[in-house]
Amino acid sequence: MPNPSHPSSDQIAQATATLTQLKDYLRTNPPVTDVLPLLARLLDEDTGVPILLGDVLRSAARLVSQQAAIPKTDEIRLIIDGLRDAAQEATDWHVLHWDIQRVGGQVFAPAGPPTTS
Repeated sequence: MPNPSHPSSDQIAQATATLTQLKDYLRTNPPVTDVLPLLARLLDEDTGVPILLGDVLRSAARLVSQQAAIPKTDEIRLIIDGLRDAAQEATDWHVLHWDIQRVGGQVFAPAGPPTTS
């Protein structure tokens, strides 16, 4: 496996800015048919955010565990456990890709003005 390049904090900021842009776009009440391709990519069962976030959190837990001073403190163990638990929860969200696929077969009313919530 090739050695992956080190992402910059600017690249991570761009990724979160893109998610913020999507969140803001969804709040404009666009047609569901326009949103489905975006959600399908976001929630892809193999490469979507839940899977990637779970992998990132598991890797972070592994790094903290490997590089923590020995013996590990209770606080470090809690942090590692928290990262691993969050990783499992994020990965569990991968099933949302099935919901997005089912939404594609439904009928929706035309989009109206954005709601205030």
